[in-house]
Amino acid sequence: MTAWGWLALPPVLIWLLNRGIRHGLRAPRLPRQETPEGLPWQAVAIASQNGKMLRAWYIPGGRRALLLMHGWGGNAATLLPLAKHLHLAGYSLLLPDARCHGESDDDSFASLPRFAEDIESCLDWLAKQTEVDPQAIGLVGHSVGAGAALLVASRRCDIRGVLSISAFAHPAAMMRRWLSTMHIPYWPLGAYILWYVQRVIGHRFDDIAPCRTIAQIACPVLLVHGCADLTVPLEEARQIAAASSAAQLLEVPGCHEDFGDIEAHLPKVLDFLDGAFGSRHQDEKKAGD
Repeated sequence: MTAWGWLALPPVLIWLLNRGIRHGLRAPRLPRQETPEGLPWQAVAIASQNGKMLRAWYIPGGRRALLLMHGWGGNAATLLPLAKHLHLAGYSLLLPDARCHGESDDDSFASLPRFAEDIESCLDWLAKQTEVDPQAIGLVGHSVGAGAALLVASRRCDIRGVLSISAFAHPAAMMRRWLSTMHIPYWPLGAYILWYVQRVIGHRFDDIAPCRTIAQIACPVLLVHGCADLTVPLEEARQIAAASSAAQLLEVPGCHEDFGDIEAHLPKVLDFLDGAFGSRHQDEKKAGD
Protein backbone atom coordinates (compact mmCIF):
# COMPACT_ATOMS: atom_id res chain seq x y z
CA MET A 1 0.00 0.00 0.00
CA THR A 2 1.32 3.45 -0.92
CA ALA A 3 1.00 6.42 1.43
CA TRP A 4 -2.06 7.59 -0.46
CA GLY A 5 -3.43 4.06 -0.58
CA TRP A 6 -4.80 4.71 2.89
CA LEU A 7 -7.38 6.93 1.21
CA ALA A 8 -8.84 3.85 -0.47
CA LEU A 9 -9.85 2.39 2.90
CA PRO A 10 -13.55 2.47 3.88
CA PRO A 11 -14.56 5.94 5.16
CA VAL A 12 -15.17 4.69 8.69
CA LEU A 13 -11.62 3.33 8.90
CA ILE A 14 -10.20 6.61 7.54
CA TRP A 15 -12.22 8.47 10.18
CA LEU A 16 -10.90 6.21 12.94
CA LEU A 17 -7.32 6.59 11.65
CA ASN A 18 -7.58 10.38 11.50
CA ARG A 19 -9.16 10.51 14.96
CA GLY A 20 -6.31 8.37 16.30
CA ILE A 21 -3.74 10.74 14.75
CA ARG A 22 -5.37 13.77 16.38
CA HIS A 23 -5.54 12.03 19.73
CA GLY A 24 -1.92 10.90 19.55
CA LEU A 25 -0.67 14.38 18.67
CA ARG A 26 -2.79 16.26 21.21
CA ALA A 27 -0.77 18.55 23.46
CA PRO A 28 -0.77 17.56 27.14
CA ARG A 29 -2.52 20.19 29.27
CA LEU A 30 -0.31 20.63 32.31
CA PRO A 31 -1.30 22.89 35.23
CA ARG A 32 0.81 25.87 36.17
CA GLN A 33 3.09 24.82 38.99
CA GLU A 34 3.86 28.33 40.28
CA THR A 35 2.97 31.99 39.99
CA PRO A 36 5.24 35.02 39.48
CA GLU A 37 5.85 35.51 43.19
CA GLY A 38 7.79 38.66 44.01
CA LEU A 39 6.74 40.33 40.76
CA PRO A 40 3.89 42.84 40.23
CA TRP A 41 1.85 40.43 38.11
CA GLN A 42 -1.75 40.58 36.97
CA ALA A 43 -3.94 37.78 35.62
CA VAL A 44 -5.40 38.89 32.27
CA ALA A 45 -7.62 37.41 29.55
CA ILE A 46 -6.89 38.09 25.88
CA ALA A 47 -9.17 37.33 22.94
CA SER A 48 -7.61 35.13 20.26
CA GLN A 49 -8.85 33.44 17.09
CA ASN A 50 -12.00 31.29 16.82
CA GLY A 51 -13.62 33.19 19.68
CA LYS A 52 -11.19 31.65 22.18
CA MET A 53 -9.71 33.35 25.23
CA LEU A 54 -6.10 33.16 26.36
CA ARG A 55 -5.16 33.37 30.03
CA ALA A 56 -1.92 35.20 30.70
CA TRP A 57 0.22 36.92 33.29
CA TYR A 58 1.07 40.53 32.66
CA ILE A 59 4.01 41.98 34.58
CA PRO A 60 4.30 45.73 33.96
CA GLY A 61 7.78 47.24 34.04
CA GLY A 62 9.58 49.48 31.59
CA ARG A 63 8.60 50.94 28.23
CA ARG A 64 10.25 48.03 26.46
CA ALA A 65 8.21 44.83 26.48
CA LEU A 66 8.69 41.15 25.75
CA LEU A 67 6.10 38.50 24.99
CA LEU A 68 7.22 35.08 26.27
CA MET A 69 5.62 32.04 24.59
CA HIS A 70 6.10 28.55 26.00
CA GLY A 71 6.49 25.34 24.02
CA TRP A 72 4.36 22.25 23.36
CA GLY A 73 2.69 21.05 26.55
CA GLY A 74 4.00 24.01 28.53
CA ASN A 75 2.28 27.06 29.95
CA ALA A 76 3.01 30.55 31.24
CA ALA A 77 4.99 29.19 34.19
CA THR A 78 7.52 27.48 31.91
CA LEU A 79 9.52 30.63 31.26
CA LEU A 80 9.19 32.18 34.72
CA PRO A 81 12.88 31.60 35.62
CA LEU A 82 13.89 33.76 32.68
CA ALA A 83 11.04 36.25 33.19
CA LYS A 84 12.28 37.24 36.64
CA HIS A 85 15.62 38.34 35.24
CA LEU A 86 14.08 40.12 32.24
CA HIS A 87 11.76 42.11 34.48
CA LEU A 88 14.70 43.10 36.68
CA ALA A 89 16.41 44.32 33.50
CA GLY A 90 13.52 46.76 32.93
CA TYR A 91 11.10 44.96 30.63
CA SER A 92 7.34 44.72 30.84
CA LEU A 93 6.40 41.09 30.25
CA LEU A 94 3.42 39.11 28.98
CA LEU A 95 3.36 35.34 29.55
CA PRO A 96 0.33 33.68 27.92
CA ASP A 97 -0.94 30.13 27.81
CA ALA A 98 -1.48 29.15 24.17
CA ARG A 99 -4.80 27.64 23.20
CA CYS A 100 -5.17 24.04 24.42
CA HIS A 101 -2.51 24.75 27.06
CA GLY A 102 -2.50 25.78 30.70
CA GLU A 103 -5.63 27.72 31.63
CA SER A 104 -6.49 29.00 28.14
CA ASP A 105 -9.52 27.84 26.15
CA ASP A 106 -9.48 24.57 24.30
CA ASP A 107 -9.74 24.43 20.51
CA SER A 108 -10.03 21.76 17.83
CA PHE A 109 -6.24 21.37 17.72
CA ALA A 110 -2.97 23.11 18.56
CA SER A 111 -0.24 23.79 16.00
CA LEU A 112 2.70 26.05 15.31
CA PRO A 113 0.55 28.39 13.17
CA ARG A 114 -2.02 28.59 15.97
CA PHE A 115 0.72 29.42 18.46
CA ALA A 116 1.62 32.21 16.02
CA GLU A 117 -1.99 33.41 15.93
CA ASP A 118 -2.01 33.56 19.72
CA ILE A 119 1.24 35.54 19.69
CA GLU A 120 -0.30 38.02 17.24
CA SER A 121 -3.34 38.47 19.50
CA CYS A 122 -1.08 39.01 22.50
CA LEU A 123 1.04 41.54 20.59
CA ASP A 124 -2.07 43.57 19.80
CA TRP A 125 -3.06 43.51 23.49
CA LEU A 126 0.43 44.35 24.72
CA ALA A 127 0.80 47.32 22.36
CA LYS A 128 -2.28 48.94 23.95
CA GLN A 129 -0.88 48.99 27.48
CA THR A 130 -0.15 52.54 28.61
CA GLU A 131 3.30 51.80 30.04
CA VAL A 132 4.48 50.02 26.88
CA ASP A 133 6.00 51.65 23.82
CA PRO A 134 4.23 49.83 20.92
CA GLN A 135 7.40 50.27 18.84
CA ALA A 136 9.54 48.53 21.46
CA ILE A 137 8.18 44.99 21.70
CA GLY A 138 10.16 41.79 21.22
CA LEU A 139 9.47 38.06 21.31
CA VAL A 140 10.86 35.20 23.37
CA GLY A 141 9.83 31.65 22.51
CA HIS A 142 10.70 28.12 23.51
CA SER A 143 10.55 25.11 21.14
CA VAL A 144 7.25 25.33 19.20
CA GLY A 145 6.79 28.76 20.76
CA ALA A 146 10.15 29.75 19.29
CA GLY A 147 9.13 28.50 15.86
CA ALA A 148 5.90 30.49 16.15
CA ALA A 149 7.81 33.61 17.24
CA LEU A 150 10.04 33.31 14.18
CA LEU A 151 6.97 32.86 11.95
CA VAL A 152 5.36 36.00 13.39
CA ALA A 153 8.57 38.01 13.02
CA SER A 154 8.81 36.93 9.37
CA ARG A 155 5.41 38.54 8.75
CA ARG A 156 5.81 41.79 10.69
CA CYS A 157 8.17 44.74 10.66
CA ASP A 158 7.35 46.04 14.16
CA ILE A 159 9.20 43.35 16.16
CA ARG A 160 12.41 44.67 17.71
CA GLY A 161 14.09 41.32 18.29
CA VAL A 162 13.50 37.59 18.78
CA LEU A 163 15.07 35.36 21.40
CA SER A 164 14.53 31.81 20.12
CA ILE A 165 15.21 29.00 22.59
CA SER A 166 15.50 25.37 21.44
CA ALA A 167 13.71 25.86 18.12
CA PHE A 168 13.50 22.96 15.66
CA ALA A 169 14.53 23.59 12.06
CA HIS A 170 11.64 21.90 10.25
CA PRO A 171 8.33 20.40 11.46
CA ALA A 172 8.74 17.37 9.21
CA ALA A 173 12.03 16.42 10.88
CA MET A 174 10.44 16.89 14.31
CA MET A 175 7.48 14.73 13.26
CA ARG A 176 9.75 12.00 11.92
CA ARG A 177 11.58 11.85 15.26
CA TRP A 178 8.20 11.48 16.96
CA LEU A 179 7.27 8.67 14.57
CA SER A 180 10.52 6.91 15.43
CA THR A 181 9.88 7.13 19.18
CA MET A 182 6.39 5.69 18.60
CA HIS A 183 7.86 2.92 16.41
CA ILE A 184 5.67 4.00 13.49
CA PRO A 185 7.28 3.26 10.10
CA TYR A 186 7.54 6.27 7.85
CA TRP A 187 6.31 4.38 4.81
CA PRO A 188 3.43 4.28 4.30
CA LEU A 189 1.73 5.23 7.61
CA GLY A 190 4.14 7.96 8.68
CA ALA A 191 3.97 9.66 5.29
CA TYR A 192 0.17 9.70 5.55
CA ILE A 193 0.34 11.20 9.06
CA LEU A 194 2.56 14.05 7.85
CA TRP A 195 0.24 14.69 4.91
CA TYR A 196 -2.83 14.63 7.15
CA VAL A 197 -1.33 16.99 9.74
CA GLN A 198 -0.49 19.56 7.05
CA ARG A 199 -4.03 19.26 5.72
CA VAL A 200 -5.54 19.82 9.18
CA ILE A 201 -3.40 22.83 10.13
CA GLY A 202 -3.82 24.39 6.69
CA HIS A 203 -0.11 25.02 6.11
CA ARG A 204 2.70 23.22 4.34
CA PHE A 205 5.55 22.38 6.68
CA ASP A 206 7.98 24.00 4.23
CA ASP A 207 6.17 27.33 4.58
CA ILE A 208 6.30 27.50 8.39
CA ALA A 209 9.67 25.85 9.01
CA PRO A 210 12.06 28.05 11.05
CA CYS A 211 14.88 27.23 8.63
CA ARG A 212 12.76 28.95 5.97
CA THR A 213 11.09 31.79 7.90
CA ILE A 214 14.39 32.97 9.44
CA ALA A 215 15.48 34.29 6.04
CA GLN A 216 12.47 36.63 5.93
CA ILE A 217 13.08 38.27 9.32
CA ALA A 218 14.41 41.82 9.38
CA CYS A 219 14.93 42.21 13.14
CA PRO A 220 17.86 40.74 15.15
CA VAL A 221 17.49 37.09 16.20
CA LEU A 222 19.40 35.19 18.88
CA LEU A 223 19.14 31.41 18.69
CA VAL A 224 19.96 29.74 22.02
CA HIS A 225 20.37 25.97 21.98
CA GLY A 226 21.60 23.39 24.46
CA CYS A 227 24.42 21.17 23.29
CA ALA A 228 22.85 18.18 25.09
CA ASP A 229 19.38 18.69 23.58
CA LEU A 230 18.09 15.23 22.63
CA THR A 231 14.62 16.44 21.62
CA VAL A 232 15.94 18.87 19.02
CA PRO A 233 19.57 18.17 18.05
CA LEU A 234 21.98 21.11 18.11
CA GLU A 235 22.56 20.64 14.39
CA GLU A 236 19.05 21.98 13.76
CA ALA A 237 19.92 25.28 15.43
CA ARG A 238 22.98 25.48 13.21
CA GLN A 239 20.76 24.80 10.19
CA ILE A 240 18.48 27.70 11.12
CA ALA A 241 21.43 30.02 11.72
CA ALA A 242 22.99 29.07 8.38
CA ALA A 243 19.84 30.26 6.58
CA SER A 244 20.29 33.85 7.83
CA SER A 245 23.29 36.13 7.79
CA ALA A 246 21.76 38.23 10.58
CA ALA A 247 20.89 35.55 13.15
CA GLN A 248 23.28 34.82 16.00
CA LEU A 249 23.68 31.35 17.54
CA LEU A 250 24.53 30.84 21.21
CA GLU A 251 25.46 27.22 21.93
CA VAL A 252 25.28 26.45 25.64
CA PRO A 253 25.42 23.41 27.93
CA GLY A 254 22.05 21.92 28.75
CA CYS A 255 19.10 20.03 27.31
CA HIS A 256 15.76 20.95 25.72
CA GLU A 257 13.69 21.68 28.80
CA ASP A 258 16.16 23.69 30.86
CA PHE A 259 16.71 26.02 27.88
CA GLY A 260 20.40 25.28 27.90
CA ASP A 261 20.72 26.74 31.42
CA ILE A 262 20.09 30.12 29.83
CA GLU A 263 20.20 31.90 33.18
CA ALA A 264 23.95 31.27 33.31
CA HIS A 265 24.27 33.19 30.05
CA LEU A 266 22.10 36.17 30.93
CA PRO A 267 24.82 38.79 30.23
CA LYS A 268 24.96 37.65 26.59
CA VAL A 269 21.16 37.51 26.35
CA LEU A 270 20.75 40.99 27.82
CA ASP A 271 23.50 42.36 25.59
CA PHE A 272 21.61 40.97 22.60
CA LEU A 273 18.36 42.58 23.74
CA ASP A 274 20.10 45.90 24.38
CA GLY A 275 21.44 45.79 20.86
CA ALA A 276 18.03 44.93 19.41
CA PHE A 277 16.10 47.55 21.37
CA GLY A 278 18.79 50.17 21.82
CA SER A 279 20.35 50.87 25.18
CA ARG A 280 18.19 51.30 28.27
CA HIS A 281 19.64 54.81 28.66
CA GLN A 282 18.28 55.81 25.26
CA ASP A 283 14.81 54.45 26.13
CA GLU A 284 14.77 56.26 29.44
CA LYS A 285 15.80 59.53 27.76
CA LYS A 286 13.07 59.06 25.11
CA ALA A 287 10.43 58.45 27.80
CA GLY A 288 11.48 61.62 29.62
CA ASP A 289 11.33 63.89 26.56
